[in-house]
Amino acid sequence: MIRQNWFLYVTEFFSGMSVMAVELGASRLLAPYFSSSQIVWTIIIGTIMIAMAIGNVWGGRMADKSSNPDKLYARILVAAVWTAAIPLAGKYVIIGVSALLAFFVGTNFLIWASFLSCLILFVFPLLLLGTVTPSLTKFTVDNLDNTGKTVGVLGALNTIGSIIGTFLPTFVTIPAFGTAVTFFIFSGILLFIGGGYFLVRGRYRRGIIAAVLVILFGLSNVWFSFALSKDDVIYEGESIYNYLQVKDNKTSTVLSTNVLFGVQSILMKDDSLTGMYYDYALAAPLMADVENKGNCSLLILGLGSGTYATQCTRYFDGIDVTGVEIDKKIVSLARTYFRLPKDTKVSVFDGRAFLSVQEPDKKYDIIMVDAYQDITIPFQMSTVEFFTMVKEHLNEGGVMVVNMNMHSDKENSINECLCDTIASVFGTAYTVRVPGSTNVELFASGNPEMLAVCAKNVRQLDNNELAQMMRTVMSGLTPVDGGSCILTDDKAPVELLGMSALDEMIGDELNYYRSVVKKGGVSGLLNELQ
Repeated sequence: MIRQNWFLYVTEFFSGMSVMAVELGASRLLAPYFSSSQIVWTIIIGTIMIAMAIGNVWGGRMADKSSNPDKLYARILVAAVWTAAIPLAGKYVIIGVSALLAFFVGTNFLIWASFLSCLILFVFPLLLLGTVTPSLTKFTVDNLDNTGKTVGVLGALNTIGSIIGTFLPTFVTIPAFGTAVTFFIFSGILLFIGGGYFLVRGRYRRGIIAAVLVILFGLSNVWFSFALSKDDVIYEGESIYNYLQVKDNKTSTVLSTNVLFGVQSILMKDDSLTGMYYDYALAAPLMADVENKGNCSLLILGLGSGTYATQCTRYFDGIDVTGVEIDKKIVSLARTYFRLPKDTKVSVFDGRAFLSVQEPDKKYDIIMVDAYQDITIPFQMSTVEFFTMVKEHLNEGGVMVVNMNMHSDKENSINECLCDTIASVFGTAYTVRVPGSTNVELFASGNPEMLAVCAKNVRQLDNNELAQMMRTVMSGLTPVDGGSCILTDDKAPVELLGMSALDEMIGDELNYYRSVVKKGGVSGLLNELQ
């Protein structure tokens, strides 16, 4: 097999494929806990590149010391077993690392936690796979005359394998089978390569041990769950874009795309107000004077499972709702678990692309911007160019409402930048804090009399619960004066700004729990968490 270079070429092809599959799997494994922001992606890519570089150097030295391929294929088997174990060990490594760092790290908690988790889980198997190329180069080069050709073929096969290993998990295995099974599939490929080598050599022991371990870890993946607790969880799955979890209790059904925090959508079973930012956003139709316009149109960019759409159709007659949601599976969950009104038109599309491509000329009375990519608004939906596009799609007197998360009192925070950017586009803008949360609702319009219109319509409301809520909103509205922190398509560092705000919130929480431990010890902490 070694004398016939085809097996070595097959090894190079599938090792390249597995490296990229593990890298993409790493992003999906970490995302429900740490987000899939550009920052976390940078940590994953950087850590993996370090592992591969070390593996290249070590593999080259090992190949120069010994021409025995047994050691290479033994390393591939070890990588196969480790890869199969990642889903089972991953959640507990992440929990352990986060708990340990909570006592020692004051700033950049998510960065350090994701970096150390990535280091523990992924460096070792990828370091082993990093030894493949230099080792195979040693085995395949017969003489100096064909060195360039041989190395070129190996490089091409590794690249082609990497391309397939990039597309296959993203579009096939993760959406169809999940992250855990994806790790199992590619650990099986490595097992097939390493085990096949020893099988042909008539040395079965290593291959059998590796196969048993891979199968055991693979079977454990059947019960794999990202959720730290399965209480009330009625659905857990993955899509191309998100980890998805639906929880159900006596009063509500909740959609979350993050294990540790966040509510993306909620259904109140008694049709009451949610007590969350959706209630505050209901002021937008009143500011747009929908009560006196007859048929009105609402566009929601970031529909989720339809909480805002459901509320608007419940409280306002004759309102035509169009929702845009990039994640097709969330739309399916909306229909299945969240009673999304049947007459709500849904387009599976990116919010900004929808405005420019799908319906470039249509105008709306209200546009709700509630699109989030994990912890922040996607940068392309946070800029002057985007908000200008939104304004152009509003009817005269129309209102835009933007849900801004992660409030911070720091100068040049993400919300301050969004306020400055929106104020530079719209003539009139107001914000209101949502008590008990980090949300701020921003209302913007070209109509300077939007508050007077809202006040008039609030007085005419028949629903006492909604009227009281709207009076609360009106009393908390603060005008946006604008400033110099303007986000553009060329420069919109929303992920760094968002991470800074999130780090501030986590730091406050950690300081609180540290004080609890200082006063009452571990027992005091356990009592606090109960």
